[in-house]
Amino acid sequence: MAAIHHQIRIDRPAEFVWDAVRDVGALHSRLVPGFVTATEMLKDVATPTRRVTFANGAVADEVIIDNDDGRRRLAWAIKGVEHHNGVMTVFAADAGSLVIWTADVLPADLVKRFSPMMAAGLSAMKAHLEQE
Repeated sequence: MAAIHHQIRIDRPAEFVWDAVRDVGALHSRLVPGFVTATEMLKDVATPTRRVTFANGAVADEVIIDNDDGRRRLAWAIKGVEHHNGVMTVFAADAGSLVIWTADVLPADLVKRFSPMMAAGLSAMKAHLEQE
């Protein structure tokens, strides 16, 4: 299995950043506008699932596994690939935040596609949250 690790510092308090991360149905408006163009919470599913449309046209259905306010940890899996488990955790860091995003993926060649998107997503998150 291949693992991807990215992190970024954001000059906003952890509680502020976490509030946007935990709002799983609002990626396009609260967390990464422009990078994600639409987020739709699917109906008639047993587990909360969001359909994410990215600016590059890619669409992914993401099953929300864990949304833990106490640990400021969000975990999800992407349907339609052999294996994907993504985790985003927000930590307090001085007056700002440290956001760590990891993903375990199979097949391993998905790293080439997912890693640059994850890095771009974090950059978009930082730019958006620091401008508010």
